[in-house]
Amino acid sequence: MFGGLCSAAYALPPTPEGVGFRAVTTVTPHRPGDRRSVEPAVFLSAAAGQWGMESLNRMATELVDEAIDFADELAIEVHSLSGDAAVLDFGVDMPGGIEPGLLLAEIQTGGLATLGTQLRTVAGTPRTHVECSTDQPALALLCAGKAGWEVSAGGFEALGSGPARALVAEEAIFERINYRDDFDFAVLALETDRLPDEQVVRQVAERAGVPESGVFLPSYATASVTGSVVAASRAAELATFRLSELGYDPLNVLSVTGSAPVPPVAGDEPGALALTNDALAYGGRVHLTVDQPFDRFDELVSTAPAEYGVPFADIFDQVDRQYDALSPALFGPAQVTVDVVGGDTHVVGDTDEELLATSFGL
Repeated sequence: MFGGLCSAAYALPPTPEGVGFRAVTTVTPHRPGDRRSVEPAVFLSAAAGQWGMESLNRMATELVDEAIDFADELAIEVHSLSGDAAVLDFGVDMPGGIEPGLLLAEIQTGGLATLGTQLRTVAGTPRTHVECSTDQPALALLCAGKAGWEVSAGGFEALGSGPARALVAEEAIFERINYRDDFDFAVLALETDRLPDEQVVRQVAERAGVPESGVFLPSYATASVTGSVVAASRAAELATFRLSELGYDPLNVLSVTGSAPVPPVAGDEPGALALTNDALAYGGRVHLTVDQPFDRFDELVSTAPAEYGVPFADIFDQVDRQYDALSPALFGPAQVTVDVVGGDTHVVGDTDEELLATSFGL
């Protein structure tokens, strides 16, 4: 690296104040080479253990600055829109790559995860794998990284992930862990096959409560190298989200590391969606360390009986791409190890390299 998935609105209970940083808005921040200065400011943070920590959007903004500074080296295009918002093309019109994919995955987690690659094998053939580790899984993966913001504006459709979600904080996870961000800039990564325009910027700015000049929209297509890399980074998120959905307190997840193979880049978005899901459901592996026992760890992996063991291209065709018709149990990593501090170790699931070989065309 260069330098280093809505609910009704609700009122969060009072939270202690933590000292963080707020960007100075007198700096024009959306041009390549521009840098923000920061000054101490108060923002709300009541995450695990009720401690104050820096704004997720502040940390993501610093990483966006890094992407702008190294745009040429990363093969990223930076577009400044009217209103001074910034769109960063990580893999829409640009082809994307391993390094921009890793940086974007880090941006999506608000800088609270460590990303890297390893060359491993799938069905005896070399294949890049992405590894994502974090000691702040509730914040990094559920409050930031999860793709929970459906963007629809003037015919534009995208799935948004990243810390801008924490400025809106309408999803149930924010109430569960009692966290809401407050910052002048909003970073929302958009999974889309076209670049967003000013109408999208206005919608994001209004919902996040920031000026249009404070909106950053890193964008990428699923069918890009960046899309394949970002998807492979989500194994840890899938396990943490699944565990939370089963009723486990996400604040009791102490650390998580996930790994998955980077799938080939498909020729279109539906094909890419199928390949990336195969990579996670049949090749994703996750190790979690948790603080409390639970009687449903065996439900963490992707084992929906009616569909499991079939490539996602066929699964999607069977439901005419009505994804809501699919069992949530289908969307999980292939294999998980859970260490309970002072307790048992649970190992569930297994990878399916034969299916991956068929899916990947090996």
